[in-house]
Amino acid sequence: MRDAAINLRARIEQRELIDQAASLTGKTRSDFMLEAACEKAQSVLLDQVFFRLDEQRFQQFCQQLEAPVTANPGLERLLAVEAPWETPDRS
Repeated sequence: MRDAAINLRARIEQRELIDQAASLTGKTRSDFMLEAACEKAQSVLLDQVFFRLDEQRFQQFCQQLEAPVTANPGLERLLAVEAPWETPDRS
């Protein structure tokens, strides 16, 4: 039994997107959203807390962090593409 409420507002298209994904996984909207939110929360927390490398990899990691940024045309093209859910509805 769940004993805490979480309320939020969403745009209709966001709710429809969530409903479609929930349906495909056989879950209710609430179950789908709660599971997704908990997975993301755990990921964020683990990214802040746990980071383990051996000495050699740590040195390589530090070198990469300190290296000058180089152009990556493929990445730039990828980041320029709008996600379908961010594209305005043109119907």
